[in-house]
Amino acid sequence: MARTFGTVRDSALMRFGVLILPTESWFDQGQTWRHAEGLGFDHAWTFDHLAWRSLRDAPWFGAVPTLAAAAAITSRIRLGTLVASPNFRHPVPFARELMTLDHISAGRFTLGIGAGGSGFDATTTRREPWGRRERADRFEEFVTLLDELLTEPVTTHDGRHYQAFGARMHPGCLQRPRLPFAVAAGGPRGMRLAARFGTTWVTEGPLAPDGSALGVGSALPGLAAELGRIDAACTEVGRDPATLGRLLCVGMRISGVTASPEAFRDAVGRFEELGVTDLVVPWPRPDNPFAGDLGTLEVIAAETRARGGGSEERASSP
Repeated sequence: MARTFGTVRDSALMRFGVLILPTESWFDQGQTWRHAEGLGFDHAWTFDHLAWRSLRDAPWFGAVPTLAAAAAITSRIRLGTLVASPNFRHPVPFARELMTLDHISAGRFTLGIGAGGSGFDATTTRREPWGRRERADRFEEFVTLLDELLTEPVTTHDGRHYQAFGARMHPGCLQRPRLPFAVAAGGPRGMRLAARFGTTWVTEGPLAPDGSALGVGSALPGLAAELGRIDAACTEVGRDPATLGRLLCVGMRISGVTASPEAFRDAVGRFEELGVTDLVVPWPRPDNPFAGDLGTLEVIAAETRARGGGSEERASSP
């Protein structure tokens, strides 16, 4: 039987979030996080990477201190990683950092977590990246151990990949039984983990055969198929699918959502029909990746507020 950490479909309204890359000094970046809250977004996220794609030789700051600083200068908006992975994290020290973030944010933190890939995070601390099977094995043990660490005062675990011997976690999370997990997964095994441990399941949408981004219309059939598979995973582990949120992060695999207010309205309507509960868009940057216009995002944010966004109830999930 799945453990359900909160019921997320408490509103028919979609929640909206922004993804803020940790590429600026805190003097500039802090203003962005404040602005995101002021615009009324329900949640704001940052990547947890050592380096990322075309920005690997550009300024890049750590996710945990960034989110701690963001928590200190905001009061309402929910904050999280999108996503952290076992590629360079060990569950015991990471759990301590997560518990601390939960306290600094006054219970506004969500752990976005995924298995990770074979890029820079995977080869910075070792020569060869883990294969697909080992990533899946490690991810399952990582999530299971994090769940125990964040819910129990003392944890002992002697696993294949991770060990914890009398690991203390006092005073524990503010959120009970622990801070929520938003689990990114595309395969059956990962989706079962999301159904077992997650408040929310995370997807970037389907990948085009050539690796390029898809327009909204072209992405809908593949996204619908993914949503069907996460429903099936919930049923398989004995969970009501209606208790699991569905967060779609656009801008990497699905493009054009924030090209204009009209494009945004159209995309939101289509995603809502499929059952997406949360939509995350990139905070616009002057250059790629995520080049865009801040004025357009501000218009979009005003529309989300008109739909009822930014309330305390809605910001409580994912």
